[in-house]
Amino acid sequence: MNIRLIKPSERDEWARLRAALWPDYPDEQLEQEMTEILQNPEREPVFVSVGPDGRLQGFLEVSLRPSAWGCESSPVGYLEGWYVEPDARRQGIGGALVAAAEEWARSKGCVEMASDAEIDNELSHTAHGRLGYEEVERLVHFRKAL
Repeated sequence: MNIRLIKPSERDEWARLRAALWPDYPDEQLEQEMTEILQNPEREPVFVSVGPDGRLQGFLEVSLRPSAWGCESSPVGYLEGWYVEPDARRQGIGGALVAAAEEWARSKGCVEMASDAEIDNELSHTAHGRLGYEEVERLVHFRKAL
């Protein structure tokens, strides 16, 4: 398994995976975020899994946040975006990506990691649980047009 930091030349592959994770986000927003992340990779590194064919199979974007729900320390390592292609799942890739992110967070002085998932994303809930993450809260957002 080949887990490493992303290279700028892999932007198109990363964009493909980000679009699969966040299909409802506008392409322009995803592209802008990628530009910002690549401008300062020390602030929000992106770990990738490279398949035998050289294509990216998955990615994990991690950052430091001053706080997170359920955490008592600061800063907190935060799994911002985590995706593995369906045909590459159940092979340990997701866990290896998380392990790389956790090691990075430890190197930055973190003693806790946090993450989030959509309330109906049971696959993500299960994956987090298998890696030792515990659910700390559920939240439903509301809006009203005025």
